[in-house]
This record gives sequence, C-alpha cells and structure tokens, in this order.
Amino acid sequence: MLRGFYTAASGMLAQQRAQETLANNIANSNTPGYKADQATMRAFPELLMQQISSQQTPVKNGSKIGTTKPIGSLNTGVYVQETIPNFQQGDIRETKLQTDLAIVQGDVPDDNGALFFTVQNEAGDVRYTRNGNFTLDGEGYLVTGQGYYVLDQTGNPIQIDGTEFSVTPDGVIETNTQYVPLGIAYTANVLDMAKEGNDLFNGEAGAVPANANFTMKQGFLEGSNVDAVQTMTEMMNAYRLFETNQRVLKAYDESMGKAVSEIGRI
Repeated sequence: MLRGFYTAASGMLAQQRAQETLANNIANSNTPGYKADQATMRAFPELLMQQISSQQTPVKNGSKIGTTKPIGSLNTGVYVQETIPNFQQGDIRETKLQTDLAIVQGDVPDDNGALFFTVQNEAGDVRYTRNGNFTLDGEGYLVTGQGYYVLDQTGNPIQIDGTEFSVTPDGVIETNTQYVPLGIAYTANVLDMAKEGNDLFNGEAGAVPANANFTMKQGFLEGSNVDAVQTMTEMMNAYRLFETNQRVLKAYDESMGKAVSEIGRI
C-alpha cells in the first residue's frame, strides 16, 4: 500500500511540473523569439514480478528444482526528466521599427541546425538569442531589451554611427560611413543549447556554413512559437491527471486510516 502512496504522489508532482512549464509558455506567448518548452516524462524503473515455486523431479530421492514464472511488471511511478525547447520558427510579423530584426531561416545543413543572434550578457559572456527586439542605447550601441550588447561578426558590440541605418538580407548593417556584418551564429544541434532566461541560450555555436540559407528582415520580429490553444488543452489534461492521482492518494489514505483504527481495535 505504501508503494501506492509513492506512485500516486509522483504522478501529482510530475503533472504539477508539467503544469508549471505550460503556464510559463502561456505567459511568454507574446514574447518575441520565445521557444516553447516541452516537458518530457519518464517512468521510474519497472519491477519484474515473478512467482517463485518448486517442482519435484521424478527421481528416487524426490529432489526439488526451483522454478520461476513471470507474472508481469510493476511500474513504480513517473517523473519529469527534463524540459526541451521547441525550436520551430515562430510567425514573422511586421513592426516597421528599424531596430527590430528577424532571422527567417531557410535550409540548413543539419536537421537540428539553427541560427541565432549573438549578444553579450552582463558578465561579458557570449550568449545567443532569437529575440530581435533591439534598440539603441544612449551611446548608440545596438542592445537587447535587457540592455545586452548585440555583437558583430568579430564579437564586438555594434555602435551605430547615427540613428538611420539599414540591414541587408544577408545581415549587414549599413550607414553612410559603416558596413558592419551582424554576428549570426549557427549550431548544428539545437538540443545542445540550454535556456538561461531573458531569451538567452548557452551552448556551442560557430560561423554560419556557406550552404545555410537565411534572410534578415528589418522592421520585422519573429513571434513566439507557443500554440496558445494547444497549450491550454494540455494544461486542462495535466490538471485532470493531477486530480486523478489526488483521488487515488485520498483512497489510499482512507484505506490506511481504516487499517490503523479498525484493525488496531481488533
């Protein structure tokens, strides 16, 4: 019976974590470049139940040989193993702001390959993002909404000479006096990228391969790839599963209470 307590409780905890992940996706459904998280669940190790018995052999001394007969497996619960971002490209929408940039990704050499803007976080480390909602700070540097510097192809912050500039489809910032290639990075496997918050990813990325196709669009933003309707449906399903495990846990609790009070009196 105690195993039933643990199994039902693990189911409740798993659905709670799944619900938190889905709620975070809904909260970021309007965040540019946000990639929805997907909770992956895994069962605890299964126990193989076997019937242990013995049979007598037809010999004079009547010796017995031990035998086992498989009964079936017993699952011991479930847990959320990890959350994996979905890197499917979001919808591209027009904003008409010259500091808004969107990477429209085409064919890339690897099935799980992806392109990112490179930025510098508050610690001075290089990070990656798909959120192109940039602006200019007081010194003319191109920065993210959190104030992180956007980097060029050589890894230096981009300082715009003046307020008017254009961005070519291949990702080059042009002014009357400047020609600065944006620092676009490529990773062959997006599953190696880890979220850090503030729309930043940490991982290994390098130069864009020659056979990777993309278009930089100025005055556009990549929206979140959260499907609000599908996410709400999944949240309702997670809530129902949580309630189901809760009822099972309550039934075990009532049975245990009877076993303690009634059997104890006998």
